[in-house]
Amino acid sequence: MTAPVLGKSYDRPASLDAPRAPRRQSGNNFEKYAWLFMRFSGLLLVVLVIGHMTIMLMLDGGVHRLNFAFVAGRWSSPFWQIWDLTMLWLAQLHGGNGVRTVIDDYARKDATRFWLKTLLVISMLLIMVTGTYVIFTFDPNIS
Repeated sequence: MTAPVLGKSYDRPASLDAPRAPRRQSGNNFEKYAWLFMRFSGLLLVVLVIGHMTIMLMLDGGVHRLNFAFVAGRWSSPFWQIWDLTMLWLAQLHGGNGVRTVIDDYARKDATRFWLKTLLVISMLLIMVTGTYVIFTFDPNIS
């Protein structure tokens, strides 16, 4: 029996992993790249969202000018389509990566992790595909 260190005993059953405890060791660097992606996408999202909010809510009359015609005019420019598409994709990937980390940390069973991640990927793809479709096929001349 080992002596307790700072009030903790190391005689706990092996099934009670601490959150963030690695479950598998693999030779790839996926977690490192996922961590880096979170930092860089977060910084880029801050710039994109602050720019979006400034343009949409503060400049040229603010929120009172936001209507269908404003969106139609904005999305007639490829620049704004790419801006909004980048915001959509980065937000989905950034948020999905965060939820994936939470699933890995707290889902105990492999099957539970699998199904939660499957639902996560399906929902992310559905939102990204639908959002991309709307941005690029938006028709300002609705009859």
